[in-house]
Amino acid sequence: MGAVMGTFSSLQTKQRRPSKDKIEDELEMTTVCHRPEGLEQLEAQTNFTKRELQVLYRGFKNECPSGVVNEETFKQIYAQFFPHGGNGCIEGGPCCIMNCCSSCCPLCFSDASMYAHYLFNAFDTAQNGSVKFEDFVMALSILLRGTVHEKLRWTFNLYDINKDGYINKEEMMDIVKAIYDMMGKYTYPVLKEDAPRQHVEVFFQKMDKNKDGVVTLDEFIESCQEDDNIMRSLQLFENVM
Repeated sequence: MGAVMGTFSSLQTKQRRPSKDKIEDELEMTTVCHRPEGLEQLEAQTNFTKRELQVLYRGFKNECPSGVVNEETFKQIYAQFFPHGGNGCIEGGPCCIMNCCSSCCPLCFSDASMYAHYLFNAFDTAQNGSVKFEDFVMALSILLRGTVHEKLRWTFNLYDINKDGYINKEEMMDIVKAIYDMMGKYTYPVLKEDAPRQHVEVFFQKMDKNKDGVVTLDEFIESCQEDDNIMRSLQLFENVM
């Protein structure tokens, strides 16, 4: 997905193409196994313009000619385009929600098979083992241009691994450990082995307000909104594009 992001980030420096290219963009969609929804419909459902969606689609199709990506391919693309961990990444992602690092986001990790697994599950909204272009741009729209509430809801879904509507301590531990595992060799001093568990203990106690052993969506959002560091981190997304 790095190529998609790179293509999109350069959008503002390019001039608008002739209408012929726009027509070709539409026609190219017929060559893939999965044809995305109409650009007009996606424009209405996301915070992207039709032109931005065309650029994103072209990049997505270059990486996923079939129009869909499975988990294994997702991991390969992930590792290929982000070989240097958190370097140069965007703040405000799920890792920053838990203050696991100072500058890393869900789109900018590398050498992180387990985290990529969890991220793929969050993108795969239908839970059918594949991510379509629609899934990709809907998530990207939320992460880059969504409201604070939308971003927090998406992040809650990432941590809610079994999709039962709650985050338990084991789920939070799995995500945080995956984050620590992939960023460990890029930190100094080296993180202690029990750092993930200590981190989870602190945050879970803070978020589980009624002490029933699980964190609800409302508890998650309320806890995050009470933390100035988290709110500042989320706001950085708004200046990315």
